[in-house]
Amino acid sequence: MHTTTLKPAGRSTAQTARDVISLFKLRIGVLIMITALVGMAVTPGPAPSFVQALVLALSVLMASASAGAFNQYVEYESDRLMRRTSRRAFATGALPHHPGWLVLMAVLLAVAVTSAWLVLNAVAALHVFLGAFFYGVVYTLWLKRRTAMNIVIGGLAGSFAVLAGAAAVDPGLGPLPWLLALVLFLWTPPHFWSLAIANSADYAQAGVPMLPVVVGPERAARTVLLSTIALFLASLAPLAFGAGWVYGAGALVGGLHFVRKSWQLARKPGRATAMGSFFASLVQLSLLLLAASIDALMR
Repeated sequence: MHTTTLKPAGRSTAQTARDVISLFKLRIGVLIMITALVGMAVTPGPAPSFVQALVLALSVLMASASAGAFNQYVEYESDRLMRRTSRRAFATGALPHHPGWLVLMAVLLAVAVTSAWLVLNAVAALHVFLGAFFYGVVYTLWLKRRTAMNIVIGGLAGSFAVLAGAAAVDPGLGPLPWLLALVLFLWTPPHFWSLAIANSADYAQAGVPMLPVVVGPERAARTVLLSTIALFLASLAPLAFGAGWVYGAGALVGGLHFVRKSWQLARKPGRATAMGSFFASLVQLSLLLLAASIDALMR
């Protein structure tokens, strides 16, 4: 009797390993991991040990990997309809769509949350779990196909990483971590909507109600601009709660760059300006996180 295995026939071990690694969206996971470490760095309190920092980093990375793989497992059919996602391992059949993968994802998440609980504290562990839950369940299962505001609520996944890092130092969570979490929350929509404008035909074909599909690229581009301005203003708020000049410089340079690119997108919506805005969002966040880290080290 034929049985489906997690390793498809006819593919080498190296090819299968690459396919498995691709499930976990590690580029996104590493970014989320860095935001957690920045949350830890900027929070006043006793300096965490190397082991605590390592456990925080790995638990957030594993939780993000679990949610990323779950997203691909759930979306494998619609991924086939989109050029950007059509080469994903479940979509192409490079890896079989087998329930055994769900066990692996659950184990990853359980190990991540338990490690954070045992080595850090219950509050940090809760935020590690909530980050994965909001991306995997709230965004992927509940919101993605129901509302154009899907990514707004789904964007809380990144905010929880900051709070997990902060809670590892101080479970009381002071104002600075909350403000950085707000910045991450406001960053996700213009970042993702810019990419959605560039790939709106894909989302329309897949039946996903992303903002540009629902309201059109022109209105979506104006929304990106307004969202980016709100993000820029929010990114300056930590200066009133202890962030120093290095952070301020990073927030100013990165924020103005993103605002400029989103303004160009609003003036002339199209794939080129949308991708320009998308890449500017990555520059803005990278500068912000780097500046926040340097600022914390200089205290």
